[in-house]
Amino acid sequence: MFDLYEPISYMDASKEQRYMVCNGCGAANAKFDFVPDTIYGLCITPACNIHDWMYYAADPDIIFKREADRVFFNNMLRIIEDKGGFLKTARRRRALKYYLAVEYFGGPAFWEGKN
Repeated sequence: MFDLYEPISYMDASKEQRYMVCNGCGAANAKFDFVPDTIYGLCITPACNIHDWMYYAADPDIIFKREADRVFFNNMLRIIEDKGGFLKTARRRRALKYYLAVEYFGGPAFWEGKN
């Protein structure tokens, strides 16, 4: 089993608290769920949920957004390393695209409710 990085606040949160914040991959307020929770069939939902939590719990500082994005990428790579199979290389490339998407376009989700 892969060992993902989880902030203490995530580990301490109840299932109900996580449910209110975490929605898998993609923006919670999107009209369509067009971001898959899988990379070529491999579930990355745990990495997405931790990323959601880190955006929610972070102080309003760009440093914390960058940290959450790096943790997201690292956690995806940990999942892929453990369960990636023969598609490991292709899944790593796709994980990089997920990371770049949150790095460049995740700002509104990070800043929501922080101002």
